[in-house]
Parts: sequence; structure tokens; C-alpha cells
Amino acid sequence: MTTTTLPSPNLVLFITTAAAFLSSFSASSVNVALPLIGSEYHLAGITLNWVVTAFVLTSAALIMPLGRLGDLYGRQLIFSLGMIVTLLGSLWSSLAPDVGWLIVARALTGIGSSMATGTVTAVLVAAFPPQERGRILGINVALIYLGISLGPALGGLITQAWGWRSLFWLHTALSVPVVLLIITRLGGNDRGNHGAFDLSGSLLYAAGLALLLLGVSDLPQPLGVGLLVGGLALLSGFLVFESKLTHPILPVTLFTRNREFAFSNLAAAISYSATFSVAFFLSLYLEVVRGMTPSVAGLVLLVQFLTQSLFSLFTGRMSDKISPRLLTSVGMGVTALGLAGLAFLDTETPILFILVALFLVGLGFALFSSPNTNSIMGSVEQHDLGLASATVATMRVLGQMVSMALALVLLSLFLGKAEVEPSTAQGFLAAQHWGFGVSAVLCSLGIVASLSRGPSKPA
Repeated sequence: MTTTTLPSPNLVLFITTAAAFLSSFSASSVNVALPLIGSEYHLAGITLNWVVTAFVLTSAALIMPLGRLGDLYGRQLIFSLGMIVTLLGSLWSSLAPDVGWLIVARALTGIGSSMATGTVTAVLVAAFPPQERGRILGINVALIYLGISLGPALGGLITQAWGWRSLFWLHTALSVPVVLLIITRLGGNDRGNHGAFDLSGSLLYAAGLALLLLGVSDLPQPLGVGLLVGGLALLSGFLVFESKLTHPILPVTLFTRNREFAFSNLAAAISYSATFSVAFFLSLYLEVVRGMTPSVAGLVLLVQFLTQSLFSLFTGRMSDKISPRLLTSVGMGVTALGLAGLAFLDTETPILFILVALFLVGLGFALFSSPNTNSIMGSVEQHDLGLASATVATMRVLGQMVSMALALVLLSLFLGKAEVEPSTAQGFLAAQHWGFGVSAVLCSLGIVASLSRGPSKPA
């Protein structure tokens, strides 16, 4: 896996954006296959949930440690190995003889995903000069949201035509040429700084984040609260432990002494906390409350993701010329406006109103995401790019967890154990009103966090 010549920047851009697309497409398409997987293996809901949870747990818990390994031993190497492991996990999933093996295969895929996701942004940024960072990050983000957009629609068609295993076969087939390019052209020969790896801190971090994820998935049950508290305690201990080390996996001083890095990451966590549950709430609203078919509801939701994908191409380039601090703050404001509009949905809200609100949410996120990532990656030194890349991914996961935890708590408060169905529509609408209202307030706080980062370093 070595080569004597460095890969061209455009080749690195192609490989990393292809990897980003495949990762987001795979993650968003698998959910539509869950009913068929459950039917084939005769699974209870809690067991079926582990098909998703196994991937999320391993991916989230290992992103930060493996991102740091990339700084130490080469980001291209860790990224390359991650793509290979992901391919093997998909192949294993397609061949799984029973649900136990499928869950193990999904966990393996999560490990590979954490290796690739935790380093991909660093690999991409390192290949281009600083003045082009926003442009190439915009392309990368656009491909991520294109994958998210196409995943459910194409995944549904593929699953319906050829069964759930066909999704994993497709991901395997699409990954093969990318992995071959990585092996033959990327090389994995960038040099790390070969410092000491913090194994104890890595284990403490992984355990804390795993408990946090498990706790969120079981809220508001007492066990979920207990796991959540335990996870927060371990992560608090992790921060104290890291602050005393010479070679930590997470240099706490990056947050305490680097204002731009700290507030940019806080803004990212707030943004994902406010927006991730939009599709969750609206899919139930459109199908159950408004009586739309899944395909029509999917077309409505595509407005947000396609808007994010399209405008990210331009906002990334803009952040090379206009302060990311300004773009991200405006983006947060536009997102807050769209979320505030969604907070007023009822049983007769015009579809045009919903489409406009989703357009605003998508536009706001496009204005925020690429420029904010540009700000984070530009605020650290070259030797910390892998850590910064992993931190971006971690903030996304944590924000998504908070968003879904809020949704689950609100549904529990207004619906109890009742299912979401036409007879419980008013309770669901009340939960949705509060969910979007709180999310709009979160985005307003995100404006403050975004403005507080201070001016970015010159490229």
C-alpha cells in the first residue's frame, strides 16, 4: 500500500468525496431495509434495533481515538484501512446467515467507518492549499448530503426489487473501485508525528460515549437515565484525565486556549442538535397526520437535503473569501427561521408552507456546515488535523444524539406509550410543536456561539 509519488490533489478529492458519498448513502439506505430484515429473521423490535445500534456505537466510540492514530501514524493509512474494513463489513453483512452475524458485521462496518470518517476531512484538507479549503470542503459536504438524499429513495427501490441483501451487495460493489484506487494511488504514505498513543484515555472515552448512546436510546426509562448519567460521569472523568497527560488523545487545551476551535465545535453540536430530528418528526407528520404515502413524504423531505447539497457547493467556496464566522451565523439564523415555521404545523398547513420552511432549513444548514468545518480545520496546526477531523465527526454524532433524545422525551411526555396514529395526532402535534420550537431556540443560541468564535486565522 505504498507508492513513491504523492497523489494529485484532485485524485484525493475524488477518493474522499466518493468515500463520503458511499458512507452517507449506505447509512441512510439501510434503515429502509430494517422491516425486511426483521421479517426474515422474525425479530423483536429491540433486537432489530441492534442492527443499527451496533454500527452507531462502534463508529461513534472509536472516531476520536482512531482520528488521533491518524495524526500519529499517518491519516492516509488509517483512512485507507478504514475503507477496506468498511468494504469487508458490507460484504459480510450481505452474506450473514443469521442476525447474530449481521450485528457483528455491522459492528465491523462501524469500526471501518470510524477510521475513515475520523480522518477523511484531514486527508482532504492536507492535499490542498489553505485558500482552497472552503471550496473542497463544500464539494465534500455536498456529496454527503447527496448520499443522504438518495439513500432512502434508491434504497427502497432496490430493497423492494431484490431484497435487503442487495443493499450491502451494492455498497460492496461501489466500494471496490474506490478501494482499488486507494491501494494503488493514494498510498497511505503521509507521515505522522509518531507520539505516544493514549490507550487508557481511549478506553475511557469509548466506554463513556457508549453508555451515553445506550442511555439516549432508552430514554426516558430509568435504565436509560442511569446509563446517561454514567456516560456523562465517565466522559467528565475522561476530560480530567486528559488534562493531566503529556500525549492525550484529546488535548483539552485546544478547547481552553483555542477560541475559534472551541466555539466552532460548540456551534456544530448545537446545529446538529437542532436539525437532525426534522426528518424524524416530519416523516411521521406527513404519513400519519397528513396521510401521505412514504414515497410522497420522501419527495417532500428531499427539498431540505437537496437544498443542503446544492448550496454547499457555493457556501464552501464563499467561506474562502468571506469570514466563516459571518456565514455560519447567518446560516444559524436562517435555520432558526425555518424551524420556527415548522413549529406551527397543524392538520391543514399548506404543503407550500412546509416546502418553504424545509428550503430555509436546508439553506441555513448549507450556509453553516461547510464554512464551520473550514473554520475548525483552519484553527489547528497541521499535526492536529486528524484530531480536528475526528472532532467534527464527534460533534455531529453528539448533536444527533441530543436531537433524538429530545424527540423521544417529548413523544413520551405527550403520547406516553401510545403509538403515533391518526387517533393520537393531537398529542403528536403538541410534541412536534415543542420539538421544533426548542430547536429554533437552540439555533438562536447557536448564533451566539458562532459569533463568539472570533475572527478566523488568515488562510
